[in-house]
Amino acid sequence: MRARVSWIVVLVVFLAFSPFQRERVEEMGFGEIFRIDRMRVNPTLTQALRSRWEAEATAFAFPWGHMIPSLEDVSQITGLRIYGQAVSGYTYPCYHDLAERLLDLPVERRSSLVPRVPLQENLGLFDVGKVAGESDDEPLDRLTRVSRRELASEPGAQADLDLRRFLVLFLGRLLFATRGDAVHCRFLPLLEDLSEVGGYAWGAAFLAHQFDSLGASERQTSTSGLFPFLQVWAYLHLPALGRGDLTRPGLVPIARRWDSCRDTRHLADQLEHLQEAIDSYPYLDVVWQPYLGEGDEGQPWLAQARPYFGRSVWLHVLNLVLPLNLFLTQRSLGLRQSVVEFPVWDRFRRPGRSFRGLHDTTDWRERTREQIEIWERKGKAVMSDATTDDAYLQAYALKYGGKVDVTGEIALLRALLHSAMQDREAAQRQTAELKRELERVRGAEVGGVSSSRSAGGSPSLLEARLAGAMLRTEEAQRHLEERRFAAHYRARDGSPGSEGPALRREGSVAYPDGGGRGAGRGGDEGAGGAAVTEAARRLGGDHPAARGTTLARSLQQIVTDIGRSHSRSRSSASVSRATGASVGQYLAGSSSRRRNEEEERRRQGEGSAQDGKGGGEMLPPPDRREGSGESGGGQ
Repeated sequence: MRARVSWIVVLVVFLAFSPFQRERVEEMGFGEIFRIDRMRVNPTLTQALRSRWEAEATAFAFPWGHMIPSLEDVSQITGLRIYGQAVSGYTYPCYHDLAERLLDLPVERRSSLVPRVPLQENLGLFDVGKVAGESDDEPLDRLTRVSRRELASEPGAQADLDLRRFLVLFLGRLLFATRGDAVHCRFLPLLEDLSEVGGYAWGAAFLAHQFDSLGASERQTSTSGLFPFLQVWAYLHLPALGRGDLTRPGLVPIARRWDSCRDTRHLADQLEHLQEAIDSYPYLDVVWQPYLGEGDEGQPWLAQARPYFGRSVWLHVLNLVLPLNLFLTQRSLGLRQSVVEFPVWDRFRRPGRSFRGLHDTTDWRERTREQIEIWERKGKAVMSDATTDDAYLQAYALKYGGKVDVTGEIALLRALLHSAMQDREAAQRQTAELKRELERVRGAEVGGVSSSRSAGGSPSLLEARLAGAMLRTEEAQRHLEERRFAAHYRARDGSPGSEGPALRREGSVAYPDGGGRGAGRGGDEGAGGAAVTEAARRLGGDHPAARGTTLARSLQQIVTDIGRSHSRSRSSASVSRATGASVGQYLAGSSSRRRNEEEERRRQGEGSAQDGKGGGEMLPPPDRREGSGESGGGQ
């Protein structure tokens, strides 16, 4: 509720400004924020996302891999400028003299906070409460009329004073809001010259503030700052959660299109439902690139922002400097996810989370010179030469799931079988299409009509493509047979003295109705092992395509059920409890394309080594050096 009230208060002052003042705010790049309609706060969605935040990686760790809100998300959703100078400068132990000179407001000695009530009263907001019987728009109109009488109507010293007070309120209570009632003066040094305010990358600073807020104490149930951003980010990337309502399609920035769906259930019930929904979220419904169909029309800020898209970089907001590890989410850029070095949290440390209390005067441009230079170079482009996501996902499972138990092993085997089957079916479809095209071209030539140009090539070219497709089909079939044999062998491996029987006795599989079947019931083979054996038997080389599709759906449902079982056993929404089985949910549907012999031998060689260790870190990329100061770039 506090976030909603803060938004209304700031919006009132903006609407009460004279046209020349609103034009100045527009030139600073803040105008799009005030075109966003008043959205309902969705604290349960924010809290559910917060429970998946991994501070070490500065990213969400979902069952299907990392996801990170990016600079492109900030630009598309909010319209804030993500380009320009880093939001960096001096911080002081006391802002008393600066506040009296620039704001004409009292700030206590040994303090850096402006009392909110005097600040609002100087902007004409004496009573922001809602009168009984008023509609949602009536208090906004009433407060705007009152505030307009207190604000300067002509350019001059008083207008500059009003604008600085407004910007301190806007930055301190809305864009970079913190817990508590007071407003911080930390941005005041950047507001001394009002003509320079629009030259800062406030959108990038806002993203760093969001990262910091997500990494705060788990006892905090909401994020600080402009709350619609994270909500709309979830609506776009995780639409199957069904938490957003697209009420105004086509408007820009994108946050203007959405509102939060109403939910009358108890907050605790909503949170539990959302956490379970995220744990069992259909991986095929994850939208990695929601802006592919978006143009630049009506969004002039995007043209200058695009050079910053798809790059790993450091984000600055005074004494807070955090990495944007975009190389962890290469799939969001349309790339295959390569195995990357896992980020280290303590590469850059700031003095502390709170600004309350004393600290020395610090020049952050000097202290973080290396990170600012990286920002000025627009960071490092994210690149990948990976052909599959499998290696990354296996490393991800080891990092977050610890030792792969029998359930995770079964999920991995199902994933490899399903992936190989997808490869073969894709190759078969391509072969069939090329055969039909070749027959059509040959038939046209026999009839005396040359249509090779319209067909896209000569018969010889089509024959070459057909031969290549048939080779790929045979290769996919061979890999399928190898994986079918491996799954069958490992599922039935339970000789005395091995760990197979013990693991099968411990494992269990949960089903949608909430019941469970012990892995050792119904015979020597566990339920999971029997399922894999049956899958291996049914994945023979001569089964129909429709039958294979049915089996693929069955395997996907089983892995989803495994993820739900882990969700039910979770007492809290801590991301560290993500398991190899839940990661297998995405593995089961990864489109692997072609795998060469070397990758297959490497995977088989590493399998035995990974089974014997309890956890693992992601392998470093070939050209990456520890301690380089950069936030990474994939390959």
